[in-house]
Amino acid sequence: MRNFLKLIVIIQLLFATNLFAQIENVIVETYYITDANDISDTVGGVLEFGTTTYRIYIDLKEGSVLKKVYGNEFHPLIFKTTTNFFNHKTEGKSFAKDFNKNRFKESTVALDSWLTIGQISNSASPLHGVLKSKDTNGSFVGGINHDNGLLANTSNNLGIALQVSDGIINFNYPLTNWGSSGIVNPATSLDSTIFGSLVTGSEFVSYNAGIQNSGTVGINLDENIVLIAQLTTKGLLSFELNLEVEIPNPDGGTFTVNYVANKDTLFNDEQLSPYLTYPFLCGCANANYLEYSDIYACNVLDSCKTPIVLGCMDTAACNYDPKANYNVSSLCCFPGYCNDRELAIVCPDIAPDFIKFFIFPNPCSAVLTLNIWLKKPAEVFYSIESILGTNIRPKATLGEIQGNTNKQIEVADLENGIYYFELKIGDIFQRKVFIKN
Repeated sequence: MRNFLKLIVIIQLLFATNLFAQIENVIVETYYITDANDISDTVGGVLEFGTTTYRIYIDLKEGSVLKKVYGNEFHPLIFKTTTNFFNHKTEGKSFAKDFNKNRFKESTVALDSWLTIGQISNSASPLHGVLKSKDTNGSFVGGINHDNGLLANTSNNLGIALQVSDGIINFNYPLTNWGSSGIVNPATSLDSTIFGSLVTGSEFVSYNAGIQNSGTVGINLDENIVLIAQLTTKGLLSFELNLEVEIPNPDGGTFTVNYVANKDTLFNDEQLSPYLTYPFLCGCANANYLEYSDIYACNVLDSCKTPIVLGCMDTAACNYDPKANYNVSSLCCFPGYCNDRELAIVCPDIAPDFIKFFIFPNPCSAVLTLNIWLKKPAEVFYSIESILGTNIRPKATLGEIQGNTNKQIEVADLENGIYYFELKIGDIFQRKVFIKN
């Protein structure tokens, strides 16, 4: 049984059936691009023509709560650009939660670079950041809304114009226990990083920094998209993020997982997420192929070439599979040794009175084909259970079978995961594992 459980872990890793993969995407939005009118205003510092303001959002699975953005000794927090980041010299803030809402109408304050976890402004009715395309209450920033008519660019390159949608919306979600480290000097309350106005810089790299609160969700809970940063630069943007996420436990309560941008060192409570490195690394991101790597956030056309076929590749084993291209040694059985399983079930040829059956394709998506051989006619039943033993599909008959027969089983309604397929004839039953994806 112990070896069999190890096999299940291997299969789960290979086919990315990770229950803890709560980060669905990281979205980098083009928030604004400066035009000739904007660069004429130098109150907050010099902005070059064509400088872009980006917003970074974390797209979480429904039910997850973002609590912290951080860097530590093994996983640094990194923001870089090929030029410099812009910070408003007179009214910029390190953290968006500290802004007075009305100041976004002044000068180029709305283009300041800052960090947050959801919240924008310190008003009594907190404002949160959303994608401009998800903003349902219009705008109070830019163009006709601006005290001096700035931030009025309507170029198609920035998507929705700022004066139409500012990506700021009321969201009375209680946020408490705000805290930060490694950004603002606690003794002087000054920030000399790229988020402060004391110095001009092109990078922030910290092994001991972060911002946190009691936990934030997206305004649309089913989408659950949370704003974490705004960065303004004319250069090329890159970053590495690490996140603390609270996840609901199916049995009640919650637990915490730390998602990190690199896997040089991974602890038990840490999971690699390829979305946390930007620009995204692209290659074969489909775990069903040999070329797959968990560092890829996006697929490159034709990068996935060889579908994985799990099996025993030991030619001396009684269940040697010539079609397999990924050897799982725990599957291999030999006379007298079968990893705590019944040898006669795994290798029917050794015990010819047993039934013989195979299921394919494995993994499958919509239809599972059962190939069964019976020496004598008998009524055959089947059932499907979860890997935890829960009965997913009750016992059903396949009718009377003799000889070599194929039966097709619909599995499109099953959730992606690992299952037992159980065949029963009288008092004899056999099980096989299959993967639905």
